[in-house]
Amino acid sequence: MTDAPFPELKLFITGPTYIRPEVRAAGALAEFGHRDSENAKRFRPIFEDLGRIADLPDDYRTILFLGSGSTAMEAAIRSLVGSDETVLHVSCGAFGDLWHKISLENGKKAALLSVAPGQAPDAATLEAAMAEHRPAVVAITHNETSTGVTADIVALCRVAKAHGALALVDGVSIFGGAPSDIAASGCDMYCTATQKSLGLHAGFGIGFVSPAAIDKAGHVTARGHATDILAHLGPAAKFQTQSTPNGALGNQMYVQLEYIVKKEGIEARFARHAAMRDTAVAFVESLPGFEPFAPAGFRSPTVTTALVPQGMTHADLKTVKERMRARGYLFDPGYGKLNEALEAAGRQPIFRIGHMGDISPDMLGAYLCVLREVLLS
Repeated sequence: MTDAPFPELKLFITGPTYIRPEVRAAGALAEFGHRDSENAKRFRPIFEDLGRIADLPDDYRTILFLGSGSTAMEAAIRSLVGSDETVLHVSCGAFGDLWHKISLENGKKAALLSVAPGQAPDAATLEAAMAEHRPAVVAITHNETSTGVTADIVALCRVAKAHGALALVDGVSIFGGAPSDIAASGCDMYCTATQKSLGLHAGFGIGFVSPAAIDKAGHVTARGHATDILAHLGPAAKFQTQSTPNGALGNQMYVQLEYIVKKEGIEARFARHAAMRDTAVAFVESLPGFEPFAPAGFRSPTVTTALVPQGMTHADLKTVKERMRARGYLFDPGYGKLNEALEAAGRQPIFRIGHMGDISPDMLGAYLCVLREVLLS
């Protein structure tokens, strides 16, 4: 075996994403006991820094789930939707649909409010769906990774709350790259993960839980074990996880969150992501025949989607991927099932530009320069 058995590709996909050398190195820090005092040296700052990044209200609780963002999303459904209740999923793409599927797979009565790919859900449409389905819980995607659409969760959560429903939010691909709006939206559980805009490996799902959600969970049966938010609260109060965590990732998370909060700065990080969105959108608009897929005002700060010109296919985008690989980059040829559906409907496919986590404007600029050459050659 050689010292470097795998290629060093620069990732511009939608996660996993680029990891800083300092964070990679932190994976080699000493192992520790997760019930020992050494644990708190890592995880107390982790819990506190997550709260700062979320701008979390004082009465909300933070939970770390072993797994991924979908683990936190499943926990929200298992713990907060009663057996005789309806959960309404507001979906603008594949990951909103996935959350609906998770509810069905857990035996919940789940309704689905979908909007066309590339569009954002609006409050008026949700109002009508609330009247039709009368849900006890509403689940909303903050940032739809498959389409590059960021929803107005403040407006949508306010509709749900006005009808007496709990509001759940999937913020997996945006948290750490933009404000979570937890306080402004009043959402009852905000679900996210480590491997996207926080610039870390996958391994933890993250949940921010309101007092109302904690109270509701006490009235829901069959919450499971790892998906029971109440079972996590005791360990979380001691800055611990319910069961043994990935210690290497814990060390990396400590280093990375301290960097975000104390060195880069939270507001500066959010501003960097917004600037990279503007750069990526301008790049797409500068390409002959290409256009942004997500509508103005709802374009993601972490992933930009581009509609390709007539005559270009998803198969062509897969060829672009391999040509970019040869140049040292991992290109995202678009979410496969979405592109299949678009082409089946006689529409053009899309590709995605991931610009989340610790990708810098200079890194993005260099990537787009090479991508322009490949796309137009």
